[in-house]
Amino acid sequence: MKPHLSLITCFGIGHLRPAPGTWGSLPPIALAGVMLVIGHATGLAPTAVNPAWNPWAWLVYHGVLVATLLVFSGACIAQGDACEARYLCKDPSESVADEVAGQCIPLLFLPAAALSTPLLAAFTLLLAFFSFRLLDIFKPWPANRLQRVPAGWGILLDDLAAGLYALVIVQIAARLAL
Repeated sequence: MKPHLSLITCFGIGHLRPAPGTWGSLPPIALAGVMLVIGHATGLAPTAVNPAWNPWAWLVYHGVLVATLLVFSGACIAQGDACEARYLCKDPSESVADEVAGQCIPLLFLPAAALSTPLLAAFTLLLAFFSFRLLDIFKPWPANRLQRVPAGWGILLDDLAAGLYALVIVQIAARLAL
């Protein structure tokens, strides 16, 4: 009987080639981008004239990203053993829920000024994407050691660490550029 692995493969995105981890990092970027476009269109997002987030827009944006982070982290933990058994290796490339979860982190707590125009918002999202992907690929210490943790936790923790590193880069870049 095949284990049900739809969440850990992000509904099949993990089967895309080449670079399934890159494909798996795109849904949070797209989700954040859609929320920012809606925010700009409705006047709820920060602008150059009014650089403050609307509190409801802030809660929705962060709530959706945190919920995504938690759901896909849970998928790694719950389905990690089954995924490794199905693909016969540690942290199989088909498992991209860890990338989805990790990519959510650098998208959190962005300074309003970094999102105040569509161009700045696009630059910020691209910075979050590329910094996460590079750090996920190169896995600086201690992320490289976290992958050794057994099963789903090992699949997940190195990507959460890469997400935290990327969060620092995005925050510093966004605040220094303003």
